[in-house]
Amino acid sequence: MMHRLKQKTRTPLALGMILLTVATGLASSLRTGPAITDLSLSALEERMEGIEAELAGLARFSLRGGTGPTGYRSVKHDRSESVEWIELDLAAVHEINQVVLVPTLWRDAKKGFTADAFPLEFRILAGRHPDTNGTVLASFSEADHLIPRLAPLVIPCPATSANWLRLEASKLSPRAWDGTFTLQLSEIMVFSGDVNVALQKPVQHSPQEMVRHNPWHSAFLTDGFGPYLMEAFHGEKSRAFVIDTRGEQALSFTIDLGAPLPLDRIHLHAAELGDNVPQAYPSDFGIPRQMVIEGANHPDFSDAILLVDYQMQSIYDIGPILMRDLPGSRCRYVRVTSVHPYIYRDEINQVSRMAFAEVELFSKQQNVALGKPVQINVGTIAEGRSPTTLTDGLNLYGQILPLHRWMNELALRHELERERPLLATAIDLRYGRQKIHLNRMIWVATLLAVGSAIIILLNRNLRQRAIFQTRERIAADLHDELGANLHAIGLLSDLSINAKENPQKLDRLLHRLRALAQRTGTAAQNCSNMLEARGLYENLPGDLRQTAERLMTDLDHQFSMAGEEDLLRLSPRKRIDLHLFYKEALINILRHSGATQVSSHLEATPRAITLIITDNGRGLEMTEHDEMPASLKRRARLLGAQVTATTPTEGGTCITLNLKNRSRKSPHDLRK
Repeated sequence: MMHRLKQKTRTPLALGMILLTVATGLASSLRTGPAITDLSLSALEERMEGIEAELAGLARFSLRGGTGPTGYRSVKHDRSESVEWIELDLAAVHEINQVVLVPTLWRDAKKGFTADAFPLEFRILAGRHPDTNGTVLASFSEADHLIPRLAPLVIPCPATSANWLRLEASKLSPRAWDGTFTLQLSEIMVFSGDVNVALQKPVQHSPQEMVRHNPWHSAFLTDGFGPYLMEAFHGEKSRAFVIDTRGEQALSFTIDLGAPLPLDRIHLHAAELGDNVPQAYPSDFGIPRQMVIEGANHPDFSDAILLVDYQMQSIYDIGPILMRDLPGSRCRYVRVTSVHPYIYRDEINQVSRMAFAEVELFSKQQNVALGKPVQINVGTIAEGRSPTTLTDGLNLYGQILPLHRWMNELALRHELERERPLLATAIDLRYGRQKIHLNRMIWVATLLAVGSAIIILLNRNLRQRAIFQTRERIAADLHDELGANLHAIGLLSDLSINAKENPQKLDRLLHRLRALAQRTGTAAQNCSNMLEARGLYENLPGDLRQTAERLMTDLDHQFSMAGEEDLLRLSPRKRIDLHLFYKEALINILRHSGATQVSSHLEATPRAITLIITDNGRGLEMTEHDEMPASLKRRARLLGAQVTATTPTEGGTCITLNLKNRSRKSPHDLRK
């Protein structure tokens, strides 16, 4: 944990509990660590909208100008690891629920206003006299990243009874002026409920020499003056109340509370001083050099009691809000009188002037002066400066907030404004990833579209090729099967004519002619898809021998075969194509070679089938581009085989067909 708190019952103030993490940077760490990276884009956007909505209702940073007390500064050190301490005497025992450290500010030329010489490592202790050890309420280290900051550091504490509070710094940061290490603070506030019980309380600190009348003094730690002007984000603007009179006469006004009430505190808000840059009037504009605040229950103040005797000893005794504790006397009427008024001089006149933006009178932590009537006793109301503005609860920037709430809102704004750019970066990264994913999806969609188009074109091309191959196969089947059969029929017819004188031979030829004609009819019916012809070439070795015997009747033909088992494993399509190739080769020999001797050898293995057909004819008429009949080349291509034709030295032609055997198991093997 970035800070360690005493384990006691915690204050029920929800805003204070939230600011426990806000003030120490824990909220920032939680929001900017894994929590942000784990959030979805919608959750990040929702969080960003929530931050914008929260910021719209929080007080804004508005820095005071002019001159005034700056705060406390310790002696300077050469090393960061130097010890400094500050102790507040709270005078009475209070239930402490929150400590606020207001930084001194430096105008950085690059970063703007930022805390100057704020401690890096320190702890807060509280206790009761005579106990000097106390209880550690909170501690911080450099890892808590408390700076840079412009806002007050709000430290909620476990409910602790104490009459003293001490800050012990063990590691200092350099001041911007000369880079030496010091401890600087503008204000220390200690809240019991909504009341700053440290107001105007005495302060002790590390030994050093300190002159009272300069902008740096320990007394300024509890004077109630911070570096901010109260600028709420909401509420109407209201001009400060101003009365004046000629010369150096005293000025006075009275607020009627309507009934006697116990008064414990008064806040006098200075007139608007931050509306011009540079500031048009001095910081003490309208503040009397001495004024008395009296309370009474009779309108003539015959029973008046002194509540406050304010004396301005230097310019460092003024600030945006003059805060004073009151003795708790019951009063109905409160009168403010300038004993030594503020003198305003122009080129012509010299007047006494008193000006305040608001007067708050607190009874039991409630502003009982809100909306109450104001009577001018001495002085003239300046034009457009109605006395009702003294108790309307507004200043030049809008609504006047309770001090406790104001500090909390500034601290919360600081944390939200630190978180907002981190969220914006996370959202931009998510949008960037979405854009990358969208581009990828576009590319994927484009590739799918192109792929689909290519597939469609390939499919169309494959269909065209299939149609072409079907037509080519049908043409080949018609040419090879029917052509061969018709040629065989012609040969048998010629033999029949020549066998007129031999009835027995003629009868045998006619039977063969009839069988061939019937076979030709069957082939013609199935030439569009010969696979549909059941039983066709199932006994391929026998069919090949029968074809050779039928066509080579008048020639000297030798047929040999090896590996019939592997041949039977061929697919029906391959068996048909192989048979038709063999038949086409024999037909070409009969038609064109003039051969008298033919030999065929078929060898089948599990890996290849080789068919060699040799004749002693005239041989092929070789040309540059065509070394064998086109019908054989076409049939070999349909078969998926390689075919070559050579001319042996003894003459004739040798046709070799090589086919890779990817045969299926034979029915005989399957039965096994």
